[in-house]
This record gives sequence, C-alpha cells and structure tokens, in this order.
Amino acid sequence: MNPIEWLFDAQLVIGDQVILWREIVGNLFGLASALGGMRRKVWAWPVGIIGNALLFTVFLGAVFHTPNPVNLLGQAGRQVMFIAVSIYGWVRWSQHRRSAIAAVEPRWAGWRVRILLVVGLLGGTLVLTPIFRALGSFEPVWADAWIFVGSLLATWGMARGWTEFWLIWVAVDAVGVPLLVSAGYYASALLYLFYGAFTIVGFFTWMAVQRRAKLAAA
Repeated sequence: MNPIEWLFDAQLVIGDQVILWREIVGNLFGLASALGGMRRKVWAWPVGIIGNALLFTVFLGAVFHTPNPVNLLGQAGRQVMFIAVSIYGWVRWSQHRRSAIAAVEPRWAGWRVRILLVVGLLGGTLVLTPIFRALGSFEPVWADAWIFVGSLLATWGMARGWTEFWLIWVAVDAVGVPLLVSAGYYASALLYLFYGAFTIVGFFTWMAVQRRAKLAAA
C-alpha cells in the first residue's frame, strides 16, 4: 500500500468511535496554516491548501463511503472555496513580500466594510440554508451554511490584511464545534475548539503589530 492509499484508508479507533487519520492530518495542516497566518508568512497559504484537499474528502462521508456516512456540504464546499481564495491570498501576499519584511501589514477594515461583512454573513446564511437543505446537508443546515459563509469572509479578510477577520473565525468556531460534535466529526470539533482560542490570540497579535507600526510611524 502506497502512502496515499494508507492516508486515505487509515483509521484511529477510540472506544466505539472511528476517526479517519486524514481528518486529523487535514486539521493539523489547517492549524499550521493559521499559525503561519498569525505570523504573516506566505507559506501559510499552500500549507492550508493541502489541508483543504484532505478535509474535502472527509466531509463528504457518504460520497467517499467513510465510517461516518454524513455529508456536511457547507464544510466540504468551503474546502473548495478555501483553495480558490487561498490562491488569491498566496499571490497577493507574495507580491507584497517582495517589498516588505512581512507578507502583509495588518489594518482595520473600517466601519463600512464591517457592516458589509455582517450583512454578508447573515444574508449568505439565509440564502444558502435552503440550498444546502435541498442537497441533503446535515441538520441544523443553517449552521453548515453559517460556517461556509463565515469561512469565505474570514479567508478573504485575511488575504486583504483586515485584523477583523480573526473575529469572524471566532463566530465560525462557536457554531462549528457543536455542529461537528453532533455530526460525529470529533477530531475536527476538538481542533475547532482549539482554533477558537487561537483566533482570539491571533486577533490581539495583529492588534499589537498595528500599534507598533503606528508608534514607529509617529
């Protein structure tokens, strides 16, 4: 068995629960990407893409005939969205990196953008919920839609260098943990719980970077 086949089929059995190793590995790549994002490193984007590709197969459990035959269409769809937006972020940060020490300079999005982000999160959830329900996503479907839309906005905000994107991740994780537990994706739920604390740290880290930059300019 080659390494790819092993990773696709390998399972971790804890009591009566079966967890796919690619769910664990995919989330670890996601965690590494988040760490790189907090440090404003370009490598955060390609590392995240690898994790997204693995998790896409995990959250389509019924399609790929995994031990957990539950489809989370929002979770699976957001992996595809992550890859597309990550390519944009990778290019954008790489261009900035050529003329700066860090790949991006954190900044506030401003109230106009904040209002648009909130409207986009609520409106996108309302629009996608009936679509995901019709496609057979796991209940509560609104939570799956919320996670998808929030993840899109947070990743876009990270690419733009908006410090507020960390707070969007907090909102995503707050809904994601109970949804993943109810759907039986325990490894992802555990890491989402950790992400919640991590994103708060990331928010204050980027705020500190902004303060230092302001003092240096003064």
